[in-house]
Amino acid sequence: MTTFPELLRALRMEARMSLACLARQVHYDRTSLHHFESGRRPAPLEVAARADEALGAQGRLVEAWNREDAERREAAATHRVRAAALAMSRDLTALADLDISELQDGVAVTAVDYLASPPGPMMDRAHVLRGEAFERIRSGHHRPADRSDLYVAAGRLSGVLSYALLDMGDSEEALEHATAAGRCAEFAGDAELSAWVAGTKSLIARFQGDYGRALEYVRDGYQWVGAGHGSGEARLRCGEAQCLANLGDSRAANHALDGAEAARERIRRPDSLEGLFGFSRAKQSYYAGSSLIWLQGGHDAERAAREALEAISLWQSGPADERSLDDERLAFIYLATARVQLDDVEGAAEALEPVLSLPVEEQISWIVKRADRVAGMLSAPRYAGNRTAVETVEKINALAA
Repeated sequence: MTTFPELLRALRMEARMSLACLARQVHYDRTSLHHFESGRRPAPLEVAARADEALGAQGRLVEAWNREDAERREAAATHRVRAAALAMSRDLTALADLDISELQDGVAVTAVDYLASPPGPMMDRAHVLRGEAFERIRSGHHRPADRSDLYVAAGRLSGVLSYALLDMGDSEEALEHATAAGRCAEFAGDAELSAWVAGTKSLIARFQGDYGRALEYVRDGYQWVGAGHGSGEARLRCGEAQCLANLGDSRAANHALDGAEAARERIRRPDSLEGLFGFSRAKQSYYAGSSLIWLQGGHDAERAAREALEAISLWQSGPADERSLDDERLAFIYLATARVQLDDVEGAAEALEPVLSLPVEEQISWIVKRADRVAGMLSAPRYAGNRTAVETVEKINALAA
């Protein structure tokens, strides 16, 4: 039987309607509509009804939606019973077997999987795992020596939830989960997790455009940084650079990035957990490039271009499970931005080519937003007679069509 996502896509293609066009008619953004159409996220009923009308489906989309909603509700009810039964069995088992290594393994796998997975499923998984950690803490079904490790596990899972909610666009809920992660780190006495939480709170504040508060979070986090212990200091200093660049302070932003390089050279002990809780060399270069493009060009743009190229190279040559495709594609746009600032229009067009040739379904909203800034720069009067600039602007404008 044809699923709702399959039917939605088939009807849209049959109507020769773009995702952007249908998104306008159902009053949703194009990225969300792509998720509905690909089955990554369930569509709300109002979207199904509006799409049904827009595509002339004569009730077929609404019927498919109702059928799948009923199936989801039935599955959810079954899942709740199974989860409750399983939780009780685990409680009983825990009386005799208090080993928490399976829970810790689940946290580690989730941290790595997050880099290549949509936030919704990661949120669900983290919620279930954190519930197990919380219940063990509350019930006392653990060895005394494991209490600190349980708080660390609960804190890291709260961190996963924070990132998931931020990726889903809800910065306020993300901050609440980050605050919970910080309290768990405090109870566990874990400085590494405390530093990570400070960096994440700063990231949330930057998402909200509050760079002053973001800077306060970063600088508060330095108290948790241990000499040579993991990448926490490098991550915090890169966050500081992003704040300072957006506040227009070129000298301080570059100084912070230099500090991040020095911090990485001092690392003697790796991060306790990789994936979401690590800060790779590629990610550090990505942060540097994405910081300096908000300044006035010149030496800042030259460094931004070098850093963006380095991030792309490291991701493309590194392990597949460490590669973040969305960040890699954004790095191409940051490279193009820096090249325009350096008046290299041909180089900017070349950098954008891998992004502009993506299928429509993979052109996420952040790609469109950041590319639109490049289009604005190339639309300046000085490039009015530059054929490459004009053609590149036309291609970028087609992303939002």
